Order: sequence, then structure tokens, then C-alpha cells
Amino acid sequence: MVRTTVAVLFGGRSSEHSISSATAGGVLRAIDRDRYRVIPVGITRDGVFVLEDDDPDKFALDVHALPEVVDNGTRILWPHAGDRALAVRRADGTEEDLGDIDAVLPILHGTHGEDGTVQGFFDTLGLPYAGGAVLDSAICMDKHFMKIVLRDAGIAVSPWITVRRAEWTGDAAAVARRASALPFPWFVKPARAGSSVGVSKVHDESELAAALDLAFAEDDKVLVEQGIVGREIEVGVLGPRAGGAPRVSLPGEIVLTGREFYDFEGKYLGGDGVDVVCPADMTESETTAVQDAALRAFAAVEGHGLARVDFFLGADGPVVNELNTMPGFTPISMFPKCWIASGLSYDALITDLIEQAIERA
Repeated sequence: MVRTTVAVLFGGRSSEHSISSATAGGVLRAIDRDRYRVIPVGITRDGVFVLEDDDPDKFALDVHALPEVVDNGTRILWPHAGDRALAVRRADGTEEDLGDIDAVLPILHGTHGEDGTVQGFFDTLGLPYAGGAVLDSAICMDKHFMKIVLRDAGIAVSPWITVRRAEWTGDAAAVARRASALPFPWFVKPARAGSSVGVSKVHDESELAAALDLAFAEDDKVLVEQGIVGREIEVGVLGPRAGGAPRVSLPGEIVLTGREFYDFEGKYLGGDGVDVVCPADMTESETTAVQDAALRAFAAVEGHGLARVDFFLGADGPVVNELNTMPGFTPISMFPKCWIASGLSYDALITDLIEQAIERA
């Protein structure tokens, strides 16, 4: 059996570097080796592409020492447009042909990876790649524009204001007045970051300055959102296969038992006070409502590959919080768990994404 060659790309320049690296550990362990020849390509925090070890244990998620791509002296030499021959230059200057690659699996989170930049790079080279394309990646990375697109498609989103750094430093009182139109609590978050990095819950105006300072450390554009009362429900969407339609998973639920919100520690560091439940305990009509809304949201952003659609489910129906075009993908993350509950195993999910990329090309 001739194996398909896949470059698994991870790490990156964003604040979610370690989460991407931990995702790589899960993917390298689970990918079907009978079907795929794997070339692990890491991106350091400085943006250097290196040939990494094909060792899942090296990138295991350890709450005491998060995994990291370090500069080992190698340099990946990407193909020229129209070619698919990947090569590496070793630390001693010698070059080695790694063979033709059939697809790239970019398991990158955050800026310079999940925002359309690396997708545009592979489009320019003519290399098939899994996951979102340029447009949907860029839209969903920027929560301000994502909300505008969804709102204009008639999909419910939480009310918000967008604050630029210059506005805050120039006239903080005016920003506070704009925000005061929203009922408390507020969620203050960077417009272009993920994994709850830089996010705060604000209970009154006295907490706004600290929350904005934390968010502006990640991005010069920040959202102040009205908190929505409702259950935190998440749904996985996969792109179509062989001319079919996009597919939607069973919903999962984030159950907070001692945390203000689903923060970075609760997601990745084993913090107490949160349970990830899939499938969620929902009525048939509630399940249908969030699944339909997830598919509509995926269509509104012209989604490709995959997305996790996050909702608040209240008495008035589902409200979209965000779409994530490369969601947490460790074996314990919500997106894989929802698909496993829906009958698609973790390794089959990886295969599905790769085969989508090849079919799309």
C-alpha cells in the first residue's frame, strides 16, 4: 500500500504555541501510520520552520512543563510553486530530500497560523492543506468581524463594543461610557486570540481598566461583550466529503462547578471547577436548534475543513459565542470528544481532515 505523505505543522508564533505543540503530540500518536507517512514540522516562537522528532511523548501535555518547539538548527525548505518536494537543511549545512508531500495538516492555533496567513502561503505554493481556507480563517480569528458576518446572516450573537488601543489610551472615560450600555457582567477579550488567553470577566466598571490592560497585552483590538445567561454548548462541524454536505456532531457542554468562566487553566492545565460533558443532556429540539445554528454559522463564514461552534443556550435559543477554525484538538478536547460521541474515532477524525484536504485540491 502506497502511503500518503503528510507534513504535520505545529507550534507557531502565537501565545497558543504550547497548546498547538500538545495537539501535535496527540495527532502524532493517533495518526494512521499504515496510511500516512508523517513529516513533523515545528515552527518556533520566532517563526523558524524546523524538522522535528516524530515522537509523540516529546509533545505530551504536561501542566508543569508545557511542550515547546525549539530551534534545533534544521531549516525546512518548502517546495517551489507547482512542486511538492520537501527538503531540510541540517545544522551542518547539508541538505536532504524528504520526498514529495501530498498534504499539510496545520494544527496551529492563533495568529500566524489560524488567521489565514499560513493558509495563503500554502495556496501560493499550491500545496493541499487541511482545515480552514484563507477567508474563513481570517474572519473567525477576528471576533469583531466574525460577529458582524454572523449578525448580518441573521444569527444571534452577544451584544458588544469594540475598543482600539488608541481609543482607550486617548479617552478612557468615553470607552467606559460606551460599555455602560451593556448590562453586567462583561467579558473582555482580545479580538484575535484564543484558548481564553487575555480574557477577563468584569462585574462592575472598577474592573474594566485591568481587564482591558490584560487584553491589550495580546492585541490592539479588544471586545467588551455582554455576558449571556445560558448553558455553554459546543458543537463540532466537519466540511463535506466527496461532494456531500457539511456534517455536525452531537453537542457537548462546559459545566462550571467552581469557575467564573472556562479559562486557560480550566481548559488545559487541569484546573478544578469545570467538567467537559459530551454528549450534553439536551432535548431533541435543543439539539436540533444548536446543530442547525452551527451549520448556518459555518456557511455564513464560508467554512472549510472544520470548526467548533460555541454557544450560550438560553430561554430564547442559541446565541453564538464564536467559531474556532482549528479548535483544541488534544484527545481530551471538546471537538474530538463530540465527534467520538457521534461515532467518529480520534484517528478517523484526523484521517477525515487529511482526506478532505486532498479531495478539495
